[in-house]
Amino acid sequence: MRVMTFNLRFENETDGPHAWDRRRELVVDVIRRYQPAVVGTQEGKWSQLTYLLEQLPDYQAVMPGRLPDKHIQCPTLFFKKGDIAIEGGREFWLSETPEVHLSKSWDSAFPRMISFADVRIEGSSRKMIAAVTHLDHMGAEARYRQAEIISQWANRQPHPVILMGDFNDSPDSRVHDILTSPKTDLHDTWELAGGGDGDNSFTHHGFTGIPQKNRLDWILVDANFRVREARIIRDHVNDAFPSDHFPYMTDVELIK
Repeated sequence: MRVMTFNLRFENETDGPHAWDRRRELVVDVIRRYQPAVVGTQEGKWSQLTYLLEQLPDYQAVMPGRLPDKHIQCPTLFFKKGDIAIEGGREFWLSETPEVHLSKSWDSAFPRMISFADVRIEGSSRKMIAAVTHLDHMGAEARYRQAEIISQWANRQPHPVILMGDFNDSPDSRVHDILTSPKTDLHDTWELAGGGDGDNSFTHHGFTGIPQKNRLDWILVDANFRVREARIIRDHVNDAFPSDHFPYMTDVELIK
């Protein structure tokens, strides 16, 4: 099963040559080329998400109870029809009041959420929970608290868990530590695949193609998955990139 996390970079008129309408076809091309069964996106505004659904008819999105709002950036799960059957979904805010719309706590610059779905692998009875999130880019305390909430959520799930997203932190951070601790029991697919450290592992590039910041984008799985391969996708056309992040992809097998 192929899984991809993809920070789309939000639709921003000030991005000039990197504006969404100049690169959105590249985003679609990446998904078509690699055919992931699961895609977790971040920073997508409503217009971006609906565009992807229009251009990718083989995919369906989980947006439970979400109201159209042109200003909100939402982490969103897309599933390939015929590969994954969706049996339910939910999302909540990573704050002290998770059921309050657009709530934020601690030093979080923006409201942050997690979106997840109960799914079944087509042609089998095997079920899993897929989740996508995007932690705050400014507040270190907020990121840690948001990771704590996700850790508690993961521990309550009745089926195997796969969590993906832009965590806005490095693999040696407290955020990574709590999510991969024995308490949470999730594992970093990049590390399991022997991906290594250093610039070559960094997933942010700011539309330059030159890796920078750190490996911010992760896919974490519990012990019910075996990791076959992991890859950072650096596809581009001339100097045009699909986003300011490289998509990250892993092939996993549900073994239990």
